[in-house]
Amino acid sequence: MQSTLLTKQALATLASEIPDWEIKQGKISRGWKFRNFIEAFGFITKVAIISESLGHHPNWSNVYSSVKIELTTHDLGGLSNLDIKLAKEIDKL
Repeated sequence: MQSTLLTKQALATLASEIPDWEIKQGKISRGWKFRNFIEAFGFITKVAIISESLGHHPNWSNVYSSVKIELTTHDLGGLSNLDIKLAKEIDKL
């Protein structure tokens, strides 16, 4: 899938499409809290498989049972259709 920057119109409706994600400064982010490290790591593994299938990879951090994911398309300098696709796929987990 080719990445294209989101239009201003698409950005305006983004909050309703991915309500659990914070939209700020050309990035979207979301955090999760799991019961333990193993559950957090299992989630990260599932996200890695989805990311690899899309050829689009997140910035993320993991501290014990917490995971934070940040999405942006670095080579385009902002949010793209791939960021939204990946966010929606992650939300399905």
